[in-house]
Amino acid sequence: MEKIETMVLPSQSRGVNTNPAVAKTFANRSRNGNADKGLIEALVNSKVFAEYEKAFTEATGLPVALRPVETWQLPHHGKKNEGPYCAFMSQKSRACASCLQVQERLSQAATHEPATTTCLAGLCDSAVPVRLGDRLIGFLQTGQIFRKTPTEAQFERTAKAVAELGIQVDRGEMRKAYFATKVVPAKQHDSVVKLLTIFAQHLSMLSNQVLVQQENSEPPVITKAKEFIQDHQTENLRLGHVAKAVNTSTFYFCKMFKKETGINFTDYLSRIRIEKSKNLLLNPNLRVSEIAFEVGFQSLTHFNRVFKRILGQSPTEYRGQLIGR
Repeated sequence: MEKIETMVLPSQSRGVNTNPAVAKTFANRSRNGNADKGLIEALVNSKVFAEYEKAFTEATGLPVALRPVETWQLPHHGKKNEGPYCAFMSQKSRACASCLQVQERLSQAATHEPATTTCLAGLCDSAVPVRLGDRLIGFLQTGQIFRKTPTEAQFERTAKAVAELGIQVDRGEMRKAYFATKVVPAKQHDSVVKLLTIFAQHLSMLSNQVLVQQENSEPPVITKAKEFIQDHQTENLRLGHVAKAVNTSTFYFCKMFKKETGINFTDYLSRIRIEKSKNLLLNPNLRVSEIAFEVGFQSLTHFNRVFKRILGQSPTEYRGQLIGR
């Protein structure tokens, strides 16, 4: 049986914890959460995800979504191949609240490995974690299916449960949508989850590259700023230098850059430098320390720390993978 843990949020505790260490932890989580949402948004808008989403939905007939860890939206609502029963029930706010509770359970169960949960109607949703090193940044999710053909008795139990929740729906329309829901046998469902798992690993590897090379429409000032950063990344580059190069105030540029890219200038510059270092690490004749200074880091320690934060492994470990050690 699936194990579900209950997490108590700070606001649910009886008092306010003023421990500085605890406060710092929650502040770090908030910063990471905002950065991760920007990263997930960049991945969702990337060409590679668009191609995968199209191939997945056409091959399986199922919806797929990439979502951040914390969200209050139903992942498949309004998407192509949304399940007919879920689409029908989403018209009722109480039904949506119940579905969001299922999504929360699924998120908790899928923190470290793929997980599947079943809602009160007997439909299954599956999620696969997308991780960046040790950090969970989001989920790939599919579902709204039955793993066995539903029965009349099952529908009656569902209709009763829906009524007990105070949700008023047209029973005939509900029944039609219920039995029109896609049935995916267990073995086929396992293969679908495996596909999601492989793509989640692919997204983890591509996340930094996608973030710094996204092709979204953006203001000319941001495009010009990115070009300037690319040309001067090896220098001791500051926010003020870039703002001056694009003829804006530092405050205005900082605010606009974060809005358009989802991350701040410092993080973006670090990611640009890490992308360049990945290419240099292909050369076994270059020492890691040489590469660190070549791409613009002022110390090897800082380079190692940033590289591991972004890619989830040290430069030496990454190089070892590339050359098969």
